[in-house]
Amino acid sequence: MAEHEHGTMDTKVQEKTFDGFVKWSIGVAAASIGILIFMALFTS
Repeated sequence: MAEHEHGTMDTKVQEKTFDGFVKWSIGVAAASIGILIFMALFTS
């Protein structure tokens, strides 16, 4: 078994997954804020 060298792991897949998660989270937050504003303006 080869020795592990710190900093040699390919993290492209993890970075892509994290970027997708951040984009998805921002989208959900924006949609939630939009829904709350809509409800505040158009409900009595």
